[in-house]
Amino acid sequence: MALSQDRKMAVINRLKLCLQNKFCNYRPETENMPFHYRLLGKDRMALFSFIQSLNTTFGSSIYEPIALELAEGRFKHAKMQVKPNNLISYGAQRKIQEIMDEITTAKRVPNSMQELAEIREVSQDGKANSVKLRNFDLYLESFDESLHFMDIKTVKPNIGGFEDYKRMLLTWAASEFHRNPNITVHPYIAIPYNPYEPKDYNRWTMRGIFDLHNEVLVAAEMWDFIGGPGSYTDLLDCFEIAGTELRPIIDQYFGRFK
Repeated sequence: MALSQDRKMAVINRLKLCLQNKFCNYRPETENMPFHYRLLGKDRMALFSFIQSLNTTFGSSIYEPIALELAEGRFKHAKMQVKPNNLISYGAQRKIQEIMDEITTAKRVPNSMQELAEIREVSQDGKANSVKLRNFDLYLESFDESLHFMDIKTVKPNIGGFEDYKRMLLTWAASEFHRNPNITVHPYIAIPYNPYEPKDYNRWTMRGIFDLHNEVLVAAEMWDFIGGPGSYTDLLDCFEIAGTELRPIIDQYFGRFK
């Protein structure tokens, strides 16, 4: 089921508020670029600078708040930037290292269900060690009490970091299993859109590191999971409507730089 009209309006209003807040707090770069200014105009360079600034914070300022809006009512709890449990067992640490060693040497085909089962089995073994974990960008608890954690990445994540991302997903799971070994967890890498569309997402150096069917959500997979089937298409419409309604404000803002 696609987004209801009320939910669409809530998303549009949230988008407009996010962008208006960005305008209020944004300060253009003061660096002098005389050749660029003369070739392209100060207003276009100011817009370019704003887009770069927006891209840097798009996850926290746009994607995360919109995800919360879509998740309302579909999940028991939905939060952003949640601090995970920071304790995992020695047994889980050893198991994660074993899994990573086997994956990176191609001795193991990534299989999220199997990996999580192996980590759960040793989640209480040995001394509990404190680990430093990055926050869940998005924390979702289903009504059946299963947990879903997302690390929302840029659409072209750093290839050199894929092994670290995989280890983080496994460690997130281990930390929750240490707290409650009977809980069901699903850690994900989430990518908001596919820059290669209509072709398949081709950052497939992920293949061999991630279980692509169970650990990576791209574009519609991400948004339809959060908001229900059809949410991604409706969300694109919401962005277009919000942009159209804000266009006079945008034009006025950047008109100051002409």
